[in-house]
Amino acid sequence: MQKIIKIIILFIFLFVLGIFYISLTRDTNYNTSSLINKETPEFKIISFDDLNYYTRDDIKKNNYTLINFWASWCAPCKVEHPLLMKLSQTKNLVILGINFKDKEPQAKTFLSELGNPYDLLAKDKNGKHSVKFGIYGIPESILINKELMIIQKFVGPLSVEDYNNIIKIIE
Repeated sequence: MQKIIKIIILFIFLFVLGIFYISLTRDTNYNTSSLINKETPEFKIISFDDLNYYTRDDIKKNNYTLINFWASWCAPCKVEHPLLMKLSQTKNLVILGINFKDKEPQAKTFLSELGNPYDLLAKDKNGKHSVKFGIYGIPESILINKELMIIQKFVGPLSVEDYNNIIKIIE
């Protein structure tokens, strides 16, 4: 009986050790490359003012659309905001801002203080729409062309290099 208990304990130990080893060797980096050159998912998201909905049809008529997920409580969103303001002045690009799990008064204050770079403004109060776009955190941005294909995805705040890359693509 004692031998059976030792074998069971050894088996449990090896099982736990195996799980631990597998979890250590697994690549957990967030990789969005599989989304590139894929079609934008279907969506119907409510506008920030609750007056209408935006769908793929609203971005299909644009040469390029940058979908930016942001929130007033997000410090990196404030970091990227000046670049979004610069991008808002370019032709060939429409920016759809999706306010993510935010409180409306704080979001309005954020935009009134820093400026509103968004041509279209929507809200994702519970985070369901962000999942469709493969959003893990914010800020994240997705550049889409007229054919509704994802050209590029930017994880984290936009950098000057990202800005220059977007300008190069849309011109």
